[in-house]
Amino acid sequence: MNFLVINGVNLGLTGRREREIYGEETLEEIERELISFAAAHGHTVTCMQSDLEGEICKALHGAEGYDGVILNAGAYAHYSYAIRDAIAAVSVPVVEVHMSNIFAREEFRRTSILSEVCRGEVIGFGKNSYLLALESFWL
Repeated sequence: MNFLVINGVNLGLTGRREREIYGEETLEEIERELISFAAAHGHTVTCMQSDLEGEICKALHGAEGYDGVILNAGAYAHYSYAIRDAIAAVSVPVVEVHMSNIFAREEFRRTSILSEVCRGEVIGFGKNSYLLALESFWL
């Protein structure tokens, strides 16, 4: 199986910003671990990150050749109807990921407008949220 991992706004700063919430590993280190984990199970992963809403939508539009998408939209999860509509427009299943427990944070983070168009969500397990989301496609 072949998967696309899309990381959204501010996630390129992972490992440098709010380490108490997001951990000390960089996004590149997390992606390498995810790629290795997938390869160990006979699968491939392609990763991308963008702070731009339109680029995330474009990546989702081009995801039809993948078996699944793992999406950490960052703050866009709470207000981007454009990303929501892009998920709804494609037939590939999307699993939403948040490294932090959004329900234990500020009120505005507790609602994701993406959830109802996603296959599922993995929330609050740090970098392992990505691994759990990936496993969900073959379990």
